Amino acid sequence: MRQRIFEIIEKSNGADRLSSIYDYSMMAVIAVSLIPLAFKETTPIFSIIDYSAATLFSVDYFLRLMTADFKMKKKAASFFLYPFTPMALIDLLCILPTFTALAGGFRLLKLFRLFRTFRVFRTLKLFRYSRSIDIILNVIQTQKNSLIAVGTLAVGYVLISALIIFNVEPDTFDTFFDAIYWATVSLTTVGYGDLYPVTAVGKIVAMMSSFIGIAIIALPSGIITAGYMAELSKKD
Repeated sequence: MRQRIFEIIEKSNGADRLSSIYDYSMMAVIAVSLIPLAFKETTPIFSIIDYSAATLFSVDYFLRLMTADFKMKKKAASFFLYPFTPMALIDLLCILPTFTALAGGFRLLKLFRLFRTFRVFRTLKLFRYSRSIDIILNVIQTQKNSLIAVGTLAVGYVLISALIIFNVEPDTFDTFFDAIYWATVSLTTVGYGDLYPVTAVGKIVAMMSSFIGIAIIALPSGIITAGYMAELSKKD
């Protein structure tokens, strides 16, 4: 019985119909459970959605704990180790904010909102049920060295640009953190416009920084796209 439950609740490989139904059902529950987070006010229907979803997540957590030995293959120790695994902790973050709000110690509005935001972690449960995300994770794992190199380059770009603009525009940027913020916004080509150079030299630095930033920001997209196409070719 436990073996069959384990087969159903684990990610489907396409051959087990019940497992596929369970996966798609859980993905639907996750999507519906996020609807109340898009509204500031709480309505009775939102409360029903929240508590219903949290109850289903609790059942899912209990079933996974009950079959942890099949997944971790460490016999009795599996039942003690499973609650500390990353996905199990994410499951708890999805469940606890709903039920802990009932306790008297958590009735303070600000603390309740703090716990309420943790329910956004429900989106991470999608990693467990989506095969497409598995492909992306494999791409990241395969291309991690290239991505780390690009990340290092981006951090270096931000620090160097911030250092230059901080010394060129001392009147515009009060702190080095402001310069880092500006460099990061420039790297991502967002450009909020709240901080910007005003001198001719500062503008020249900004233009050069923008050209380099566009090149850096395009690199990870190319790496991931190439890796994704290679991974799809392997699957085919």
